[in-house]
Amino acid sequence: MDTQRFTLAVLTILPLVVACGSEKATGGSGSVDAERPVTGVDWRVQDITADGTTKKAQGKPHLSFDAKSGKVGGRLGCNAVNATATVRAGHITLGRSSTTRMMCDASLMGTERSLLDLFDGRVGYRVDHDTLTLTSENGTSVRAVAAE
Repeated sequence: MDTQRFTLAVLTILPLVVACGSEKATGGSGSVDAERPVTGVDWRVQDITADGTTKKAQGKPHLSFDAKSGKVGGRLGCNAVNATATVRAGHITLGRSSTTRMMCDASLMGTERSLLDLFDGRVGYRVDHDTLTLTSENGTSVRAVAAE
């Protein structure tokens, strides 16, 4: 192959190679979405569904799973919470919760009771973009979004 043909072939293929590597990882047509991990994210609880009824979470509850320490911590609406947490593909095993003991408004305590039902057992999880859904063995589900 002579130098002229080789140069023409490179100039023809080069734009195609560059275009193939330019997809964005955050969305858009034809792009690739990277799944957000469960650990290392501050998950803000938005709502809780129990017995077929969805209620908005009260008191700005949030949970953070730490893979390095094997723990989960956060707030349940009123009280702080800590527990062991083993994250595996598709499920999390939560240990018995340890909480502070403050009494708060009834709406905050209702959110807290619902969230405490997740602990001391196994919950399934699903991450869809910036949304985490936890589902307990009794069917209660919690929807949380990643904090910005």
